[in-house]
Amino acid sequence: MRAGLVWRMPPQLLFVTGALTQYVGAGLAVLLFARVPVIGVAWLRIAAAAVVMALWARPWRLAPGERWSAARLRLVAAFGLALAGMNVCFYLAIDLLPLGTAVALEFAGPVAVTALGSRTRRDAVALATAAAGVLLLADVHIAGSPGGVALALAAGALWAGYVVLGHRVAADPALGRSRAGLAAAMVVGAVAVAPFAAPDAAGALLSPPLLLACVGVGLASSVVPYALDQVAMARLPRARFALLLALLPATAALAGLVVLQQVPSVAESAGIMLVVCATALGSHAEPEAATTA
Repeated sequence: MRAGLVWRMPPQLLFVTGALTQYVGAGLAVLLFARVPVIGVAWLRIAAAAVVMALWARPWRLAPGERWSAARLRLVAAFGLALAGMNVCFYLAIDLLPLGTAVALEFAGPVAVTALGSRTRRDAVALATAAAGVLLLADVHIAGSPGGVALALAAGALWAGYVVLGHRVAADPALGRSRAGLAAAMVVGAVAVAPFAAPDAAGALLSPPLLLACVGVGLASSVVPYALDQVAMARLPRARFALLLALLPATAALAGLVVLQQVPSVAESAGIMLVVCATALGSHAEPEAATTA
């Protein structure tokens, strides 16, 4: 798909497309956990995405007149660490919890971003509705899997950082439109996680079918959704983008049902409806600048 065509598409459509590919990829990753350790799959996802994005965006070549300043390097490094940490914590969480439940718990991070960035009473009502949906979706007993709950919440905190830092990267013309910032961040994340995860990935590196499957997960779960996210972030204010994230528990539950046969309970189904309604309740005014704090 040509970059110009992507930039002409509605940002909401870009977001939904990215969400679908992200959680189908996550469902496929869960199936790989029986063959490759969780952290190994997570790292191969990050590394594969980093290679593809670096070759595509060529972050070492910014636009004429632009350069890698110290401030840009710091921003991209922080973005990359948040992105990699989010991925690792999330994969560890979905090894212990159903996909939809893990995403619902993870959603606590974006909810906090929405609360900080909200400007209207309608968005406040939408946030309260989304919070109620999250409570229903997160139908999990902490005593049953406290580690999974803690990892999902940690992923949520890092996800909040991803939203905040991602908007700053997307707002920089030299880093956002060319995806140079995203590509460089992925490389930083892959290098940072490598010392801890590479040994667990050794088996997949020696098996072409497993390696190909892990690369496919990286493309579906990272390259497509994060590239589309960067375009959507550049065209939507932070609070609006964070509120759109309310769709993700529903998307994850659907992916869990189709890919993993994880059937949601009545309470979880009700929570999904509340979250979708919360998104519809969000204000529809013209978006302000993407750099809005």
